[in-house]
Amino acid sequence: MLLTVDDDPAVSRALARDLRRRYGETHRVVRAESGPAALEALTELVVRGEQVAVLLADHRMPGMTGVDFLEQAMDVEPSAKRVLLTAYADTDAAIRAINDVDLDRYLLKPWDPPEERLYPALDELLAEWAARTPPAFTGATVLGHQWSEGTQQAKEFLARNQVPYRHLDVRSDEGARLLELAGGGAGADLPVVLLPDGAVLRAPTTRELADGVGLATTAERPFYDVVVVGGGPAGLGSAVYAASEGLRTLLVERAATGGQAGQSSRIENYLGFPRGLSGADLAGRAREQALRFGVEVLTTSECVGVEPHGEGRTVRFADGSEVTAHAVVLATGVSYTKLGAEGVDAFTGRGVYYGAAAHEAVNCRDQVVHVVGAANSAGQAALFFAEHASEVVMVVRGDDLRRSMSEYLVARIEAHPRIRVRTCTEVVGGSGGDHLERLVLQTQQGREEVEGGWLFVFIGAAPRTDWLGDGFVRDARGFVVTGPELGDRPPGWPLARAPYLLESSVPGVFVAGDVRATSVKRVASAVGEGALAVTLVHRYLGETL
Repeated sequence: MLLTVDDDPAVSRALARDLRRRYGETHRVVRAESGPAALEALTELVVRGEQVAVLLADHRMPGMTGVDFLEQAMDVEPSAKRVLLTAYADTDAAIRAINDVDLDRYLLKPWDPPEERLYPALDELLAEWAARTPPAFTGATVLGHQWSEGTQQAKEFLARNQVPYRHLDVRSDEGARLLELAGGGAGADLPVVLLPDGAVLRAPTTRELADGVGLATTAERPFYDVVVVGGGPAGLGSAVYAASEGLRTLLVERAATGGQAGQSSRIENYLGFPRGLSGADLAGRAREQALRFGVEVLTTSECVGVEPHGEGRTVRFADGSEVTAHAVVLATGVSYTKLGAEGVDAFTGRGVYYGAAAHEAVNCRDQVVHVVGAANSAGQAALFFAEHASEVVMVVRGDDLRRSMSEYLVARIEAHPRIRVRTCTEVVGGSGGDHLERLVLQTQQGREEVEGGWLFVFIGAAPRTDWLGDGFVRDARGFVVTGPELGDRPPGWPLARAPYLLESSVPGVFVAGDVRATSVKRVASAVGEGALAVTLVHRYLGETL
Protein backbone atom coordinates (compact mmCIF):
# COMPACT_ATOMS: atom_id res chain seq x y z
CA MET A 1 0.00 0.00 0.00
CA LEU A 2 1.11 3.56 -0.76
CA LEU A 3 -0.69 6.16 1.37
CA THR A 4 -0.67 9.82 0.33
CA VAL A 5 -2.06 12.86 2.17
CA ASP A 6 -2.44 16.35 0.70
CA ASP A 7 -5.11 18.93 1.46
CA ASP A 8 -5.14 20.22 -2.14
CA PRO A 9 -7.50 17.89 -4.08
CA ALA A 10 -5.84 18.64 -7.42
CA VAL A 11 -2.37 17.89 -6.10
CA SER A 12 -3.66 14.78 -4.30
CA ARG A 13 -5.19 13.43 -7.52
CA ALA A 14 -2.07 14.22 -9.55
CA LEU A 15 0.20 12.42 -7.08
CA ALA A 16 -2.08 9.37 -6.96
CA ARG A 17 -2.22 9.31 -10.76
CA ASP A 18 1.58 9.33 -11.10
CA LEU A 19 1.97 6.65 -8.44
CA ARG A 20 -0.57 4.34 -10.05
CA ARG A 21 1.07 4.76 -13.45
CA ARG A 22 4.36 3.44 -12.08
CA TYR A 23 3.32 1.13 -9.23
CA GLY A 24 -0.31 0.28 -9.93
CA GLU A 25 0.39 -3.36 -10.84
CA THR A 26 2.15 -4.14 -7.56
CA HIS A 27 0.76 -1.61 -5.07
CA ARG A 28 -2.57 -0.07 -4.16
CA VAL A 29 -2.62 3.70 -3.77
CA VAL A 30 -4.78 5.17 -0.99
CA ARG A 31 -5.11 8.94 -0.69
CA ALA A 32 -6.42 11.22 2.02
CA GLU A 33 -6.91 15.00 2.11
CA SER A 34 -6.12 15.70 5.77
CA GLY A 35 -3.80 14.37 8.44
CA PRO A 36 -6.58 13.02 10.73
CA ALA A 37 -8.26 11.27 7.77
CA ALA A 38 -4.94 9.74 6.78
CA LEU A 39 -4.33 8.48 10.34
CA GLU A 40 -7.78 6.92 10.40
CA ALA A 41 -7.18 5.22 7.04
CA LEU A 42 -3.73 4.02 8.14
CA THR A 43 -5.14 2.54 11.36
CA GLU A 44 -7.84 0.68 9.45
CA LEU A 45 -5.29 -0.71 6.98
CA VAL A 46 -3.00 -1.93 9.76
CA VAL A 47 -5.85 -3.57 11.70
CA ARG A 48 -6.87 -5.38 8.50
CA GLY A 49 -3.34 -6.71 8.17
CA GLU A 50 -2.47 -4.68 5.08
CA GLN A 51 1.17 -3.79 4.53
CA VAL A 52 1.77 -0.06 4.11
CA ALA A 53 5.12 0.46 2.43
CA VAL A 54 5.36 4.23 1.99
CA LEU A 55 3.66 7.28 3.51
CA LEU A 56 3.85 10.50 1.43
CA ALA A 57 2.63 13.63 3.21
CA ASP A 58 2.46 17.27 2.14
CA HIS A 59 4.07 19.52 4.72
CA ARG A 60 1.77 22.57 4.58
CA MET A 61 -1.64 21.29 5.70
CA PRO A 62 -4.01 23.12 8.05
CA GLY A 63 -4.66 21.56 11.44
CA MET A 64 -1.96 18.90 11.14
CA THR A 65 1.24 19.44 9.19
CA GLY A 66 2.90 16.69 7.22
CA VAL A 67 5.61 16.41 9.87
CA ASP A 68 2.98 16.05 12.61
CA PHE A 69 1.19 13.34 10.62
CA LEU A 70 4.38 11.36 9.97
CA GLU A 71 5.32 11.60 13.64
CA GLN A 72 1.99 10.13 14.75
CA ALA A 73 2.03 7.58 11.92
CA MET A 74 5.26 6.14 13.31
CA ASP A 75 3.29 4.71 16.24
CA VAL A 76 0.67 3.18 13.94
CA GLU A 77 2.97 1.63 11.31
CA PRO A 78 6.63 1.98 12.31
CA SER A 79 7.95 -0.07 9.36
CA ALA A 80 6.54 2.23 6.65
CA LYS A 81 8.93 4.53 4.82
CA ARG A 82 8.19 8.21 5.45
CA VAL A 83 8.39 10.86 2.72
CA LEU A 84 7.68 14.59 3.12
CA LEU A 85 6.55 16.66 0.12
CA THR A 86 7.72 20.25 0.51
CA ALA A 87 8.04 23.52 -1.34
CA TYR A 88 11.52 24.94 -1.82
CA ALA A 89 10.91 27.43 0.97
CA ASP A 90 10.29 24.61 3.47
CA THR A 91 13.53 22.70 2.98
CA ASP A 92 14.81 23.78 6.41
CA ALA A 93 11.72 22.25 8.05
CA ALA A 94 12.21 19.09 6.02
CA ILE A 95 15.82 18.79 7.10
CA ARG A 96 14.83 19.17 10.76
CA ALA A 97 12.17 16.48 10.26
CA ILE A 98 14.84 13.99 9.22
CA ASN A 99 15.92 13.93 12.86
CA ASP A 100 12.58 14.71 14.51
CA VAL A 101 10.44 12.00 12.84
CA ASP A 102 13.13 9.76 11.40
CA LEU A 103 12.21 11.00 7.91
CA ASP A 104 13.45 8.74 5.10
CA ARG A 105 13.31 11.32 2.30
CA TYR A 106 11.92 14.72 1.40
CA LEU A 107 10.87 15.60 -2.15
CA LEU A 108 10.30 19.03 -3.63
CA LYS A 109 7.06 20.03 -5.32
CA PRO A 110 6.37 20.00 -8.16
CA TRP A 111 7.91 16.61 -8.92
CA ASP A 112 7.74 16.90 -12.72
CA PRO A 113 9.00 14.98 -14.48
CA PRO A 114 8.27 12.05 -12.09
CA GLU A 115 10.70 9.80 -13.98
CA GLU A 116 13.51 12.00 -12.65
CA ARG A 117 12.19 13.59 -9.45
CA LEU A 118 9.79 11.03 -7.93
CA TYR A 119 10.22 7.46 -9.15
CA PRO A 120 13.98 6.97 -8.51
CA ALA A 121 13.61 7.96 -4.84
CA LEU A 122 10.53 5.78 -4.34
CA ASP A 123 12.13 2.84 -6.16
CA GLU A 124 14.99 2.97 -3.69
CA LEU A 125 12.72 3.25 -0.67
CA LEU A 126 10.48 0.41 -1.82
CA ALA A 127 13.50 -1.83 -2.39
CA GLU A 128 14.74 -1.10 1.13
CA TRP A 129 11.30 -1.72 2.60
CA ALA A 130 10.86 -5.02 0.72
CA ALA A 131 14.28 -6.26 1.84
CA ARG A 132 13.45 -5.73 5.52
CA THR A 133 9.76 -6.63 5.62
CA PRO A 134 8.48 -10.23 5.79
CA PRO A 135 5.63 -11.29 3.46
CA ALA A 136 2.15 -10.18 4.39
CA PHE A 137 0.06 -12.43 6.62
CA THR A 138 -3.47 -12.75 5.25
CA GLY A 139 -5.26 -14.76 7.93
CA ALA A 140 -6.84 -13.86 11.27
CA THR A 141 -4.76 -12.28 14.03
CA VAL A 142 -5.47 -13.43 17.60
CA LEU A 143 -4.40 -10.89 20.23
CA GLY A 144 -4.15 -12.46 23.67
CA HIS A 145 -1.66 -14.16 25.92
CA GLN A 146 -0.57 -17.63 26.88
CA TRP A 147 -2.58 -17.83 30.08
CA SER A 148 -5.89 -16.51 28.73
CA GLU A 149 -8.35 -19.41 28.52
CA GLY A 150 -10.37 -17.65 25.81
CA THR A 151 -7.23 -17.10 23.76
CA GLN A 152 -6.36 -20.78 23.94
CA GLN A 153 -9.90 -21.77 22.93
CA ALA A 154 -9.78 -19.44 19.92
CA LYS A 155 -6.37 -20.74 18.84
CA GLU A 156 -7.49 -24.37 19.17
CA PHE A 157 -10.73 -23.72 17.27
CA LEU A 158 -8.93 -22.00 14.38
CA ALA A 159 -6.18 -24.61 14.28
CA ARG A 160 -8.56 -27.57 14.29
CA ASN A 161 -10.69 -25.99 11.54
CA GLN A 162 -7.54 -25.26 9.50
CA VAL A 163 -8.15 -21.51 9.44
CA PRO A 164 -4.88 -19.58 8.93
CA TYR A 165 -4.12 -17.41 11.94
CA ARG A 166 -1.27 -15.90 13.91
CA HIS A 167 -1.13 -15.28 17.64
CA LEU A 168 0.43 -12.09 18.98
CA ASP A 169 0.97 -11.76 22.70
CA VAL A 170 -0.54 -8.49 23.94
CA ARG A 171 2.48 -8.10 26.19
CA SER A 172 4.76 -7.80 23.16
CA ASP A 173 5.34 -4.47 21.43
CA GLU A 174 3.59 -5.57 18.24
CA GLY A 175 0.66 -7.15 20.08
CA ALA A 176 0.16 -4.14 22.34
CA ARG A 177 0.30 -1.78 19.35
CA LEU A 178 -2.34 -3.70 17.41
CA LEU A 179 -4.54 -4.05 20.49
CA GLU A 180 -4.45 -0.27 20.97
CA LEU A 181 -5.24 0.34 17.29
CA ALA A 182 -8.16 -2.06 17.52
CA GLY A 183 -9.67 -0.02 20.32
CA GLY A 184 -8.56 -2.24 23.18
CA GLY A 185 -6.46 -1.44 26.20
CA ALA A 186 -4.62 -3.18 28.98
CA GLY A 187 -7.91 -4.28 30.56
CA ALA A 188 -9.56 -5.49 27.34
CA ASP A 189 -11.41 -8.80 27.34
CA LEU A 190 -9.30 -11.31 25.48
CA PRO A 191 -8.87 -12.49 22.89
CA VAL A 192 -9.31 -9.70 20.40
CA VAL A 193 -9.44 -11.21 16.90
CA LEU A 194 -8.63 -9.10 13.86
CA LEU A 195 -10.14 -10.47 10.64
CA PRO A 196 -8.81 -9.83 7.11
CA ASP A 197 -11.93 -7.83 6.19
CA GLY A 198 -11.23 -5.33 8.98
CA ALA A 199 -13.77 -6.70 11.46
CA VAL A 200 -12.71 -6.80 15.11
CA LEU A 201 -14.10 -9.51 17.41
CA ARG A 202 -13.73 -8.98 21.15
CA ALA A 203 -13.77 -12.12 23.32
CA PRO A 204 -15.86 -13.92 20.66
CA THR A 205 -17.75 -17.15 21.21
CA THR A 206 -16.78 -20.02 18.93
CA ARG A 207 -19.99 -19.41 16.98
CA GLU A 208 -19.08 -15.74 16.44
CA LEU A 209 -15.57 -16.75 15.47
CA ALA A 210 -16.88 -19.33 13.01
CA ASP A 211 -19.19 -16.79 11.39
CA GLY A 212 -16.35 -14.26 11.26
CA VAL A 213 -13.93 -16.52 9.41
CA GLY A 214 -16.57 -17.77 6.98
CA LEU A 215 -17.38 -21.24 8.32
CA ALA A 216 -20.97 -22.38 7.71
CA THR A 217 -23.03 -22.46 10.91
CA THR A 218 -26.60 -22.85 9.58
CA ALA A 219 -28.07 -25.35 7.11
CA GLU A 220 -28.76 -24.21 3.56
CA ARG A 221 -31.92 -26.31 3.07
CA PRO A 222 -34.63 -27.80 5.28
CA PHE A 223 -34.41 -31.41 4.06
CA TYR A 224 -31.59 -33.90 3.36
CA ASP A 225 -31.32 -37.56 2.54
CA VAL A 226 -29.02 -38.14 5.51
CA VAL A 227 -27.77 -36.00 8.38
CA VAL A 228 -24.52 -37.08 10.02
CA VAL A 229 -24.09 -35.79 13.57
CA GLY A 230 -20.43 -35.66 14.53
CA GLY A 231 -17.35 -34.92 12.43
CA GLY A 232 -14.84 -37.45 13.73
CA PRO A 233 -13.51 -40.38 11.64
CA ALA A 234 -16.86 -42.21 11.79
CA GLY A 235 -18.87 -39.13 10.83
CA LEU A 236 -16.49 -38.12 8.06
CA GLY A 237 -16.49 -41.69 6.75
CA SER A 238 -20.30 -41.71 6.66
CA ALA A 239 -20.46 -38.31 4.99
CA VAL A 240 -17.92 -39.18 2.29
CA TYR A 241 -19.59 -42.49 1.40
CA ALA A 242 -23.11 -41.05 1.51
CA ALA A 243 -22.31 -38.07 -0.71
CA SER A 244 -20.23 -40.16 -3.12
CA GLU A 245 -23.29 -42.36 -3.62
CA GLY A 246 -25.54 -39.44 -4.48
CA LEU A 247 -27.23 -38.79 -1.14
CA ARG A 248 -27.82 -35.17 -0.12
CA THR A 249 -25.67 -35.10 3.00
CA LEU A 250 -25.36 -32.68 5.91
CA LEU A 251 -22.48 -33.11 8.38
CA VAL A 252 -22.98 -31.37 11.73
CA GLU A 253 -20.05 -30.78 14.07
CA ARG A 254 -20.10 -29.02 17.43
CA ALA A 255 -16.46 -27.90 17.41
CA ALA A 256 -14.25 -29.02 14.52
CA THR A 257 -14.01 -31.92 12.12
CA GLY A 258 -11.64 -34.66 13.21
CA GLY A 259 -13.13 -35.32 16.64
CA GLN A 260 -10.86 -36.76 19.30
CA ALA A 261 -8.69 -38.38 16.64
CA GLY A 262 -8.15 -34.97 15.06
CA GLN A 263 -6.37 -33.88 18.23
CA SER A 264 -3.91 -36.75 18.08
CA SER A 265 -0.34 -35.65 17.50
CA ARG A 266 0.40 -38.85 15.54
CA ILE A 267 -1.52 -41.86 14.20
CA GLU A 268 0.91 -44.57 13.18
CA ASN A 269 -1.20 -47.70 12.85
CA TYR A 270 -3.71 -46.47 10.27
CA LEU A 271 -3.64 -48.60 7.14
CA GLY A 272 -1.90 -47.04 4.15
CA PHE A 273 0.26 -44.53 6.03
CA PRO A 274 3.47 -46.38 6.94
CA ARG A 275 5.13 -43.23 8.31
CA GLY A 276 2.01 -42.17 10.17
CA LEU A 277 0.17 -38.86 10.00
CA SER A 278 -1.18 -36.35 12.45
CA GLY A 279 -4.82 -36.35 13.45
CA ALA A 280 -5.15 -32.84 12.02
CA ASP A 281 -3.76 -34.03 8.68
CA LEU A 282 -6.17 -36.97 8.57
CA ALA A 283 -9.11 -34.72 9.47
CA GLY A 284 -8.10 -32.14 6.87
CA ARG A 285 -7.83 -34.74 4.12
CA ALA A 286 -11.20 -36.26 5.03
CA ARG A 287 -12.91 -32.86 5.21
CA GLU A 288 -11.53 -31.89 1.81
CA GLN A 289 -12.73 -35.20 0.40
CA ALA A 290 -16.20 -34.68 1.87
CA LEU A 291 -16.47 -31.17 0.45
CA ARG A 292 -15.33 -32.40 -2.95
CA PHE A 293 -18.24 -34.85 -3.00
CA GLY A 294 -20.68 -32.08 -2.07
CA VAL A 295 -21.15 -32.64 1.66
CA GLU A 296 -22.51 -29.57 3.43
CA VAL A 297 -20.52 -29.08 6.65
CA LEU A 298 -21.85 -27.12 9.64
CA THR A 299 -19.50 -25.99 12.39
CA THR A 300 -20.35 -24.89 15.97
CA SER A 301 -23.84 -26.34 15.55
CA GLU A 302 -24.96 -28.28 18.59
CA CYS A 303 -27.72 -30.88 18.25
CA VAL A 304 -30.24 -31.03 21.07
CA GLY A 305 -32.64 -33.65 19.76
CA VAL A 306 -33.45 -36.26 17.12
CA GLU A 307 -37.10 -37.18 16.72
CA PRO A 308 -39.09 -39.29 14.24
CA HIS A 309 -41.72 -37.32 12.30
CA GLY A 310 -43.59 -39.69 10.01
CA GLU A 311 -41.12 -41.06 7.48
CA GLY A 312 -38.59 -38.35 8.31
CA ARG A 313 -36.18 -37.77 11.18
CA THR A 314 -35.98 -34.22 12.55
CA VAL A 315 -32.70 -32.94 13.98
CA ARG A 316 -33.08 -29.95 16.29
CA PHE A 317 -30.27 -27.47 17.05
CA ALA A 318 -29.51 -25.38 20.12
CA ASP A 319 -30.19 -22.14 18.23
CA GLY A 320 -33.80 -23.21 17.66
CA SER A 321 -33.43 -24.23 14.01
CA GLU A 322 -34.03 -27.73 12.69
CA VAL A 323 -33.64 -29.90 9.60
CA THR A 324 -35.33 -33.10 8.51
CA ALA A 325 -33.79 -36.11 6.81
CA HIS A 326 -34.77 -39.56 5.63
CA ALA A 327 -32.08 -41.02 7.92
CA VAL A 328 -29.59 -39.92 10.57
CA VAL A 329 -26.15 -41.24 11.47
CA LEU A 330 -25.01 -40.54 15.04
CA ALA A 331 -21.22 -40.35 15.22
CA THR A 332 -20.70 -38.00 18.16
CA GLY A 333 -17.70 -39.87 19.55
CA VAL A 334 -16.46 -39.46 23.10
CA SER A 335 -14.78 -36.79 25.20
CA TYR A 336 -11.84 -37.06 27.56
CA THR A 337 -12.94 -37.44 31.16
CA LYS A 338 -12.26 -34.52 33.50
CA LEU A 339 -9.40 -35.17 35.88
CA GLY A 340 -11.29 -34.30 39.05
CA ALA A 341 -8.14 -33.39 41.01
CA GLU A 342 -8.49 -30.59 43.55
CA GLY A 343 -7.88 -27.16 42.03
CA VAL A 344 -7.01 -28.45 38.56
CA ASP A 345 -10.23 -27.47 36.77
CA ALA A 346 -9.58 -23.80 37.56
CA PHE A 347 -6.55 -23.91 35.24
CA THR A 348 -8.24 -25.40 32.17
CA GLY A 349 -6.78 -23.53 29.21
CA ARG A 350 -4.14 -22.00 31.49
CA GLY A 351 -1.77 -24.92 31.82
CA VAL A 352 -4.29 -27.78 31.89
CA TYR A 353 -5.42 -29.19 28.53
CA TYR A 354 -7.60 -32.12 27.50
CA GLY A 355 -6.18 -33.63 24.33
CA ALA A 356 -2.92 -33.00 22.54
CA ALA A 357 -3.26 -29.22 21.90
CA ALA A 358 -0.44 -29.55 19.39
CA HIS A 359 -0.30 -25.80 18.85
CA GLU A 360 1.00 -25.47 22.43
CA ALA A 361 4.14 -27.50 21.73
CA VAL A 362 6.31 -24.51 20.86
CA ASN A 363 5.34 -22.82 24.15
CA CYS A 364 6.52 -25.87 26.09
CA ARG A 365 10.05 -25.63 24.76
CA ASP A 366 12.68 -26.44 27.39
CA GLN A 367 10.05 -26.90 30.12
CA VAL A 368 8.68 -29.91 31.97
CA VAL A 369 5.42 -31.38 30.62
CA HIS A 370 3.20 -33.84 32.50
CA VAL A 371 0.96 -36.24 30.53
CA VAL A 372 -1.79 -38.13 32.35
CA GLY A 373 -2.96 -41.39 30.77
CA ALA A 374 -1.71 -44.73 29.53
CA ALA A 375 -3.56 -45.33 26.24
CA ASN A 376 -2.14 -44.81 22.75
CA SER A 377 -3.24 -41.17 22.60
CA ALA A 378 -1.24 -40.39 25.75
CA GLY A 379 1.79 -42.24 24.39
CA GLN A 380 1.73 -40.37 21.10
CA ALA A 381 1.36 -37.06 22.94
CA ALA A 382 4.34 -37.86 25.17
CA LEU A 383 6.53 -38.61 22.15
CA PHE A 384 5.34 -35.45 20.41
CA PHE A 385 5.98 -33.11 23.33
CA ALA A 386 9.34 -34.75 24.02
CA GLU A 387 10.60 -33.16 20.80
CA HIS A 388 10.15 -29.73 22.42
CA ALA A 389 10.12 -30.08 26.21
CA SER A 390 13.15 -30.61 28.42
CA GLU A 391 11.34 -33.56 30.02
CA VAL A 392 7.99 -35.32 29.66
CA VAL A 393 6.65 -37.07 32.75
CA MET A 394 3.94 -39.66 32.09
CA VAL A 395 1.65 -40.06 35.11
CA VAL A 396 0.15 -43.55 34.97
CA ARG A 397 -2.29 -44.95 37.52
CA GLY A 398 -1.52 -48.60 36.69
CA ASP A 399 1.70 -50.50 37.21
CA ASP A 400 2.56 -51.11 33.55
CA LEU A 401 2.04 -49.18 30.29
CA ARG A 402 1.57 -52.42 28.40
CA ARG A 403 -1.84 -52.98 29.96
CA SER A 404 -3.42 -50.38 27.64
CA MET A 405 -0.82 -49.17 25.13
CA SER A 406 0.47 -50.71 21.88
CA GLU A 407 3.85 -52.36 22.17
CA TYR A 408 5.46 -50.22 19.45
CA LEU A 409 4.67 -47.09 21.46
CA VAL A 410 5.85 -48.57 24.76
CA ALA A 411 9.19 -49.49 23.21
CA ARG A 412 9.73 -45.99 21.84
CA ILE A 413 8.75 -44.35 25.13
CA GLU A 414 11.11 -46.57 27.14
CA ALA A 415 13.95 -45.73 24.76
CA HIS A 416 13.38 -41.97 24.71
CA PRO A 417 15.87 -40.07 26.90
CA ARG A 418 13.48 -37.22 27.74
CA ILE A 419 10.44 -39.30 28.77
CA ARG A 420 10.03 -40.55 32.33
CA VAL A 421 7.15 -42.86 33.27
CA ARG A 422 5.78 -42.73 36.80
CA THR A 423 3.54 -45.74 37.38
CA CYS A 424 1.17 -46.22 40.32
CA THR A 425 0.85 -42.45 40.43
CA GLU A 426 -2.11 -40.04 40.18
CA VAL A 427 -2.49 -36.27 39.95
CA VAL A 428 -4.63 -35.27 42.95
CA GLY A 429 -4.15 -31.51 43.04
CA GLY A 430 -2.90 -28.41 41.29
CA SER A 431 -2.21 -24.78 42.19
CA GLY A 432 -0.72 -21.57 40.83
CA GLY A 433 -1.38 -17.90 40.13
CA ASP A 434 -2.62 -16.83 36.71
CA HIS A 435 -1.64 -20.27 35.40
CA LEU A 436 -0.79 -23.75 36.64
CA GLU A 437 2.51 -23.83 38.53
CA ARG A 438 2.48 -26.87 40.83
CA LEU A 439 1.04 -30.38 40.90
CA VAL A 440 0.32 -32.73 43.78
CA LEU A 441 1.02 -36.39 42.97
CA GLN A 442 -0.24 -39.37 44.96
CA THR A 443 2.20 -42.27 44.94
CA GLN A 444 2.47 -45.48 46.94
CA GLN A 445 4.86 -43.66 49.26
CA GLY A 446 2.48 -40.75 49.87
CA ARG A 447 1.82 -37.29 48.46
CA GLU A 448 4.46 -35.30 46.64
CA GLU A 449 4.34 -31.72 45.35
CA VAL A 450 6.26 -31.00 42.14
CA GLU A 451 6.67 -28.01 39.84
CA GLY A 452 4.51 -28.33 36.74
CA GLY A 453 3.16 -25.68 34.41
CA TRP A 454 1.92 -27.96 31.63
CA LEU A 455 -0.55 -30.79 32.15
CA PHE A 456 -2.14 -32.71 29.27
CA VAL A 457 -4.90 -35.17 30.17
CA PHE A 458 -5.85 -38.31 28.21
CA ILE A 459 -8.06 -40.38 30.48
CA GLY A 460 -11.40 -42.10 30.08
CA ALA A 461 -14.02 -41.82 27.38
CA ALA A 462 -17.35 -40.15 28.10
CA PRO A 463 -19.99 -40.33 25.35
CA ARG A 464 -21.96 -37.17 24.56
CA THR A 465 -25.45 -38.67 24.49
CA ASP A 466 -27.32 -36.81 27.22
CA TRP A 467 -29.14 -34.78 24.55
CA LEU A 468 -30.82 -37.85 23.05
CA GLY A 469 -34.40 -38.56 24.08
CA ASP A 470 -35.77 -41.48 26.05
CA GLY A 471 -36.47 -43.39 22.85
CA PHE A 472 -32.75 -44.19 22.50
CA VAL A 473 -31.54 -47.19 24.48
CA ARG A 474 -28.16 -46.58 26.11
CA ASP A 475 -26.01 -48.68 28.40
CA ALA A 476 -25.06 -47.75 31.96
CA ARG A 477 -22.17 -45.56 30.73
CA GLY A 478 -24.28 -43.69 28.17
CA PHE A 479 -23.12 -45.47 25.00
CA VAL A 480 -25.89 -46.05 22.43
CA VAL A 481 -26.99 -49.69 22.07
CA THR A 482 -27.57 -50.93 18.51
CA GLY A 483 -28.50 -53.95 16.43
CA PRO A 484 -28.53 -57.42 17.97
CA GLU A 485 -27.86 -56.06 21.47
CA LEU A 486 -31.34 -54.48 21.34
CA GLY A 487 -33.06 -57.81 20.75
CA ASP A 488 -35.64 -58.54 18.07
CA ARG A 489 -38.22 -56.01 19.27
CA PRO A 490 -36.86 -53.30 21.60
CA PRO A 491 -39.49 -51.31 23.60
CA GLY A 492 -41.44 -49.01 21.30
CA TRP A 493 -40.00 -50.55 18.12
CA PRO A 494 -42.67 -50.02 15.40
CA LEU A 495 -41.35 -52.27 12.61
CA ALA A 496 -41.86 -55.98 11.94
CA ARG A 497 -38.16 -56.57 11.35
CA ALA A 498 -35.40 -56.46 13.97
CA PRO A 499 -33.00 -53.49 14.08
CA TYR A 500 -30.13 -53.58 11.60
CA LEU A 501 -26.57 -54.07 12.82
CA LEU A 502 -25.80 -50.37 13.51
CA GLU A 503 -29.39 -49.19 13.92
CA SER A 504 -30.47 -47.64 17.21
CA SER A 505 -33.77 -48.24 18.99
CA VAL A 506 -35.22 -45.45 16.80
CA PRO A 507 -35.68 -46.78 13.22
CA GLY A 508 -33.68 -44.87 10.62
CA VAL A 509 -31.16 -43.55 13.15
CA PHE A 510 -27.84 -45.37 12.85
CA VAL A 511 -24.81 -45.17 15.14
CA ALA A 512 -21.14 -45.39 14.17
CA GLY A 513 -17.82 -45.05 15.95
CA ASP A 514 -16.87 -44.65 19.58
CA VAL A 515 -20.32 -43.53 20.77
CA ARG A 516 -21.77 -46.94 19.90
CA ALA A 517 -21.82 -49.53 22.67
CA THR A 518 -19.46 -52.50 22.03
CA SER A 519 -17.62 -50.65 19.21
CA VAL A 520 -13.87 -51.06 18.79
CA LYS A 521 -12.28 -47.76 19.83
CA ARG A 522 -9.92 -47.37 16.86
CA VAL A 523 -9.76 -44.87 13.99
CA ALA A 524 -9.88 -47.54 11.30
CA SER A 525 -12.90 -49.28 12.79
CA ALA A 526 -14.69 -45.93 13.18
CA VAL A 527 -14.20 -45.14 9.49
CA GLY A 528 -15.39 -48.65 8.60
CA GLU A 529 -18.51 -48.31 10.73
CA GLY A 530 -19.22 -44.95 9.13
CA ALA A 531 -19.11 -46.55 5.69
CA LEU A 532 -21.20 -49.54 6.83
CA ALA A 533 -23.81 -47.18 8.27
CA VAL A 534 -24.37 -45.72 4.79
CA THR A 535 -24.94 -49.21 3.39
CA LEU A 536 -27.60 -49.76 6.05
CA VAL A 537 -29.09 -46.33 5.30
CA HIS A 538 -29.58 -47.43 1.68
CA ARG A 539 -31.28 -50.62 2.89
CA TYR A 540 -33.54 -48.59 5.17
CA LEU A 541 -34.41 -46.10 2.40
CA GLY A 542 -35.28 -49.03 0.13
CA GLU A 543 -37.92 -50.06 2.66
CA THR A 544 -39.45 -46.65 3.27
CA LEU A 545 -39.25 -44.81 -0.07
